[in-house]
Amino acid sequence: MGQIGRSLAAGVAGIGLAWAGGALAQAVQPVDPDGLGVAAPSLVVAPVVAPPAAPPEPTAAPTISDAIAGGKLLLEVRARYEAVDQTKTAVLTRNAEAATVRTRLGWETGDWRGVRGLVEFEDVRQAGPARFAVNVPGAATPPLNGADKAKYPLINDPDVTELNRLQLTWTPSAILQVTAGRQRILIDDQRFVGNVGWRQDEQTFDAVRTDLAYGRFKLVYAYVTHINRVLGELRDWRSDSHLANLTWSPAEQLRLEGFVYALDFSNSAANASVTKGLKASGKTWLGLYQLAYDATWARQSDYRHNTPAYDLNFWQVDAAATFDIWTAKADYEVLEGNGTRGFTTPLATTHGFQGWADAWVQPSGGNKGFVDGLKDFNLTLNVKPRLKLTYFFNADVILRYHDFNDQRTGANLAHEWDAQLQAAINPKLTAALKWADFKREAHVPLGTAPPPPSRTKVWFTLEYKL
Repeated sequence: MGQIGRSLAAGVAGIGLAWAGGALAQAVQPVDPDGLGVAAPSLVVAPVVAPPAAPPEPTAAPTISDAIAGGKLLLEVRARYEAVDQTKTAVLTRNAEAATVRTRLGWETGDWRGVRGLVEFEDVRQAGPARFAVNVPGAATPPLNGADKAKYPLINDPDVTELNRLQLTWTPSAILQVTAGRQRILIDDQRFVGNVGWRQDEQTFDAVRTDLAYGRFKLVYAYVTHINRVLGELRDWRSDSHLANLTWSPAEQLRLEGFVYALDFSNSAANASVTKGLKASGKTWLGLYQLAYDATWARQSDYRHNTPAYDLNFWQVDAAATFDIWTAKADYEVLEGNGTRGFTTPLATTHGFQGWADAWVQPSGGNKGFVDGLKDFNLTLNVKPRLKLTYFFNADVILRYHDFNDQRTGANLAHEWDAQLQAAINPKLTAALKWADFKREAHVPLGTAPPPPSRTKVWFTLEYKL
């Protein structure tokens, strides 16, 4: 019986296991009772499903307040010492020196529906005695900062507090950008239109500007109603001027540019003109040397009968070679003159052209030129030393020589040496030491207009940019 009992127990256990296995199979396998291939689930175990996540709350569109708060602070401080030693006359009997501080403070907003705003104020103050004159070069009137300053050479950095920029910029796409209001306009190398950034009170424009970019083409057009010049509000120009510049850049080796600058100033008719021109530039590599070139031609004429009829040409060509830290450049410019008027660039940043001494500035408005016309052959050596000290890095050294000749008569007029050392003290502070020495010829042939007087200038500048 014991053996039979154990056999019965084993049999019952086997039957139990078989039954349990069948039940489990029925629980996980679909049942097809009719043999029609349609599964009729029986005892299917439903999977555990997590409750659906709550949909994210909609993000509110940025407001104007958000754009303003998300902007950035604009802060610049530039301190400068300038000294001028100019040939003495019966009136001009002293050397000039000026210590000035320029402060710019503003705010640029973030983006709101493609629109950005910018407001910036500028203040220029004397930091020491005002031993210099402020005036339009060549003016017969007393200096703007007092008749007693006529004994000093010009340093045109008057005390001024003004709204420097106030603009709205709309960028609806990568193709179009429109800027309206008081703004800075720099076109190409600033040979014809710039901000005169060298002076403490920069030149800005009340204008509507449109920038178009399509493929390799770029167009800049601006209609200008007011020129905020470097001598303060009393010497600003009321303007009805058009600036147009079109460039096509098919390759690095070739960039073509065409421009028309039609200038009309109701309170400075002598500076009215229309200038049309073409420019080609480019660069390429020849082994370890990078070669670059520029060539420009322009023709300037009277505009809206504000001046006697005239037609004057400008042309310029230069070539530069760069090897490692060294760059050498040769440049030749010709500004025509007819004996009573020379080719002018009233809106240019002229400090960078025809010498840093700014000897060739014309009485008609602060732009460089010469009634007889001017030929300027100049050579430049630029070195960027690798020297990196704790408070002296990113150094830049420039040495330049100018030889000036009369365009109409060919006479030798003057020469000038320029030099500059600039370096960073920290990422936001730079220092620059600059020198210019202009020497005129003691005598010029009969029939040649006399060149401007000799002068030597020295500058030391500290500039902080946030």
